[in-house]
Amino acid sequence: MDDVLLDDLGAPVKVRPPATRVVSLVPSLTEALATTRRDAVVGATDWCTHPVDLDVTRVRGTKNPDVPAIIRLAPDLVVCNKEENRELDVRRLREAGVAVWVTVIETVPQALSSIRRLFEQALGWGVPSWLEQAQSAWEPSSAQTGTLPRVAVPIWRDPWMVIGRDNFTDDLLRRRGLDNVFAGYPDRYPKVSLSLIDDTDVDMVLLPDEPYNFTAHDGPEAFSTAPTRLVNGRLITWYGPSLIEAAQWQP
Repeated sequence: MDDVLLDDLGAPVKVRPPATRVVSLVPSLTEALATTRRDAVVGATDWCTHPVDLDVTRVRGTKNPDVPAIIRLAPDLVVCNKEENRELDVRRLREAGVAVWVTVIETVPQALSSIRRLFEQALGWGVPSWLEQAQSAWEPSSAQTGTLPRVAVPIWRDPWMVIGRDNFTDDLLRRRGLDNVFAGYPDRYPKVSLSLIDDTDVDMVLLPDEPYNFTAHDGPEAFSTAPTRLVNGRLITWYGPSLIEAAQWQP
């Protein structure tokens, strides 16, 4: 018998747990799902790079998923995220009779609680051990205060974009004892000039390898003033099993 539950946006979703066929349109959640029950994951986006050996049907990107291909996979549930996926695609899937669960994740505590509810209620898989580990690793969950190292985190170049306010990475940085210098900007991912990043009073410019793949030869050379450091983008932008390692991460 189907149960009707409300996803993170409050939309009713008919689910029939335990789910045995799942499509994920969110790289972080693909890793979470496949780490827990790989045989149940039947589809994922081209950007779903973890686990690295995941062999499932690819359904294009997070912003342009192949909706007919997803429908043909006959999933019990499609997992999405408010920030990473388009409302248009969610609507098209639902109009085709596909159950779609939309998560909302803008802080570390939200990530832990949203994923727990997804696994317990929507999927009917119970709470995986890695999620219990992540929960313990991030306790106490209060943000650090006091004088913190000031950082800027570009996520794209040409045009340059940085991590701003009210998003998962900004919250994670603060909880790891870092002050995001662009958190005061009105946009969540501001477009700024390179000179503004370089000339801002920062202790470090953190250059992650995603969503833009900054490398030793693509990124640091652009800065003449601010010190730079390459970082594993998965540890500061993904939510899922990476949260365990991220709880101990230091730039």
